Amino acid sequence: MKFCIVGAGSIGGMLGAKLAAAGHAVCLVARGPHLAAIRANGLTLKGPDGEGTHRLAAAEYPGEFGPQDAVVLALKAYSIGPMLPRLAPLLGADTAVMTAINGIPWWYFCRAGGRYDGSAVECLDPDGGMLRALDPQRLIGCVVHASAEAIAPGVVHHTGGRDLIIGELDGGLTPRLQAIVAAFEGAGLRAQASRRIRDDIWTKLIGNTSYNPVAALTGALMGEINANPGLIALIRRLMAEAMQVAAAHGARITVTLEERLAIARKLGNAKISMLQDLEKGRPLEVDAIVSAVGELGCKAGVPTPTIDWVEALVRARGEHRARAAAPTG
Repeated sequence: MKFCIVGAGSIGGMLGAKLAAAGHAVCLVARGPHLAAIRANGLTLKGPDGEGTHRLAAAEYPGEFGPQDAVVLALKAYSIGPMLPRLAPLLGADTAVMTAINGIPWWYFCRAGGRYDGSAVECLDPDGGMLRALDPQRLIGCVVHASAEAIAPGVVHHTGGRDLIIGELDGGLTPRLQAIVAAFEGAGLRAQASRRIRDDIWTKLIGNTSYNPVAALTGALMGEINANPGLIALIRRLMAEAMQVAAAHGARITVTLEERLAIARKLGNAKISMLQDLEKGRPLEVDAIVSAVGELGCKAGVPTPTIDWVEALVRARGEHRARAAAPTG
């Protein structure tokens, strides 16, 4: 299959390298020193399966590539809006766009049925521009249970996990979904098709809403958080609130809170994405990972006081870091 990875950083780079190693035609959209290094030396993936370097076509803009069988959108949530209109050159008649992103996606209510069908998530898409920019019939959801870090320009370290849960927004088991799942399975990842992708989004998000801001606020790695009784008590409160919001929106969470903690422990001592972003001076994905949960709680009449407090703290932490990193003079 022909794949374009839009956002070939940590997770995107790992997925692209795995697909390329399995023989798929892969092109990458990246930027800055990472793009320059990929063009000069290839994309190197290090991890549990060893190390390999792949010479792949790479560009800053999707317009340099033609139509693909599938586009994998692996950008940070705040970068997706400006990119969506630029995807047009990649889109043939049957091209699917798979979103391998963190948090609540902008398309959460698309093809969902129910009271909010087709509505925007306001903290992510306040004017509905993202919904208008891409036909939701193209979209496929993906939940990534893996961790990776871009440790140098052109070099990605796959630090743990290899599970992908992939599903159509309306729950269908389509030929295109089965083809994408098979491609990732053949690339050495544990991919499975889901009939209820929003349930899977919530199952991961319950962990992200709690661990990500706590990591950014404390500087702690996953293992350090799990070993700290006080932090785990906070994690449990955050998870419990997120689970209540999920249930209010019809999600079926099939794991208990303790089982969700056990899933998080499988990532070992990984450096969580929000902490990576903070240390690198990047914006934090507060809206998709934290604020959207509060917004959906508000819609459903479910109070989220702990999530709201932590949101205020981590947003202030990100703003302080941005000011400290800004050039002076």
